[in-house]
Amino acid sequence: MQIGIFTVGDVTPDPTTGRTPTEHERIKATVEIAKKAEEVGLDVFATGEHHNPPFIASNPTATLAYIGALTERIILSTATTLITTTDPVLIAEDYAKLQHLTDGRNDLMMGRGNTGPVYPWFGKDIRQGINLAIENYALLRRLWSEEGDNGVDWEGRFRTPLQGYSSTPRPLAGVAPFVWHGSIRSPEIAEQAAYYGDGYFHNHIFWPASHAAQMVNLYRERFEHYGHGRADQAIVGLGGQIFMHKDSQEAVRQFRPYFDNAPVYGHGPTLEEFTEHTPLTVGSPQQVLERTLSFREYAGDYQRQLFLVDHAGLPLKTVLEQLDLLGEILPELRKGFAEGRPDHVPDAPTHASLVAAATPVQVDA
Repeated sequence: MQIGIFTVGDVTPDPTTGRTPTEHERIKATVEIAKKAEEVGLDVFATGEHHNPPFIASNPTATLAYIGALTERIILSTATTLITTTDPVLIAEDYAKLQHLTDGRNDLMMGRGNTGPVYPWFGKDIRQGINLAIENYALLRRLWSEEGDNGVDWEGRFRTPLQGYSSTPRPLAGVAPFVWHGSIRSPEIAEQAAYYGDGYFHNHIFWPASHAAQMVNLYRERFEHYGHGRADQAIVGLGGQIFMHKDSQEAVRQFRPYFDNAPVYGHGPTLEEFTEHTPLTVGSPQQVLERTLSFREYAGDYQRQLFLVDHAGLPLKTVLEQLDLLGEILPELRKGFAEGRPDHVPDAPTHASLVAAATPVQVDA
């Protein structure tokens, strides 16, 4: 089980002070958060991709490469890479380069994003979002898997044809980064993940447990349908948002102004309503532990759990304190997720495990 954090990189005023961090401060804070995540023992740090204010999460590969140079163990990922508006040729090159720079400590999550205006900025039509995601990913897989003197010949609907093209550098050890497909509500994306035998990541922030269960179960059923293994062997990841304090009432008191003014869900349902009907957990570390472990009741045994901890203007000091608290319950989280887990349920793929699986077994004569 991989446990980590993800950030959307929002630049939001702190509602308790009225101060808005500069873009420079927020970018540098993201690096400090990633370093702290490794320090407390987390497995994954993931950053989103946004190209509009108030976000600083553009060019995720530059961010991850820089963090990779400052860390030694943590897996670096995205949440998400925009497969709809980013040229798959660029994705193939950038993430293979990141593989080499981090010695394989990276994977990526594909997604369509949640910002409509980004499509025309990159010359795309939002009404073709699903079709772009399907076609672009099919090309990306070919660019990573096909190599030789002739390169890749390709023609599709949404970009200029390719003739004899080979992306460079090639994936590290001939094995492409593992891909998760992230989605909140689109069954087509769950289907795409299942078709290729890739991972499926449910954002798990805004919707109730019943919706998450529906999407995850669809992916599992289709994963089995396409012959990649049993449904309970499908590779699943979940998001989630938490805020902790040793005293649960103090956690609610401290987090309330950030929740009420959050750019995504602020000025809507109350904090109490939101925590009741979505996976958002605000309370003591023990409450976060118990709530998170309960996700297995409707998602089954899964492979990756990422938490959002830095949204809505929370200052860096507070975020780092949250990571310390998360580190304290990390052993119990790992123990709880391992308890009763069937042996046939796989671990989350890593570069090392994918290379091992791709290496032919030598049989002595």
